[in-house]
Amino acid sequence: MSLKYIGVLAHPARPQTAPVCSAIEAFLSARGLQVWARTTWTEDEITAQVASSDLVIAIGGDGAMLRAGRVCGLKGVPVLGVNMGKLGFLTEIARDAWPQAVEAVLAGRYWVEQRMMLTTSVLRAGAVIARSEALNDVVLSRGSALGMVELSAYIDGGWTTTYACDALIVASATGSTAYALACGGPILPPELRSILLVPVAPHLSLDRPMVLPEGAIVEIHVGETRTEPFLAVDGVNAAMLLPGDSVRVQASAFVSRFVRLREKTYFYRSLLDRLEPRVSTEPR
Repeated sequence: MSLKYIGVLAHPARPQTAPVCSAIEAFLSARGLQVWARTTWTEDEITAQVASSDLVIAIGGDGAMLRAGRVCGLKGVPVLGVNMGKLGFLTEIARDAWPQAVEAVLAGRYWVEQRMMLTTSVLRAGAVIARSEALNDVVLSRGSALGMVELSAYIDGGWTTTYACDALIVASATGSTAYALACGGPILPPELRSILLVPVAPHLSLDRPMVLPEGAIVEIHVGETRTEPFLAVDGVNAAMLLPGDSVRVQASAFVSRFVRLREKTYFYRSLLDRLEPRVSTEPR
């Protein structure tokens, strides 16, 4: 793929990413490429520029990759991640390694990893009141008030179970290593096109995660509750929910595309390096 028009996105909430953004912009411009760069942005603000881009470089951590991955996924544009966060599980290169990495990408020495996304709709009285795309997960939560929320899960139109829980996570393979993993869910490799259902602190109800096929349609009905449940999409509050509302989640027609320089088995080593650090983080 010929790379002629490239976008560079700093993390809007991390000012320390702005100088790196400027340095990458200058680096690309010096090589005769067309470049646009933003240090503060929303997904809506950059949609038009993303649509005409060949590549977007996102600087930050996993949050930056999720934001960029969503908007770029809708336009079929690959994303290269530069890690300046704490974990950086989705990013590809370290902060100080970007010059060599960008040179390699410009020379065509990379491959593109495709990751399934989720599309979610909130229905109230049969009408869709909100719709979002997710790369990581969709979470129905009880909110800040004490008490559980009652959530009835339907898979492909058939009632499956009713959870009394703090929250219910519907995740992609990408999201399987995020909140879902912390709640006891399985690790799914990124190329797997499956939907993961994980309850959070279920009480006297099904406490095992379920892995569903790509074509499954999950619908969650909100029951009576004394709390104020809400829907979060990739960690961002997307809608407040009322008893009787339904949330429908299924595989999206879009995929996120991440630029990779490492070998295709990178995922397992990267995961184990984070779960089993080879260097102690304890102070001496």
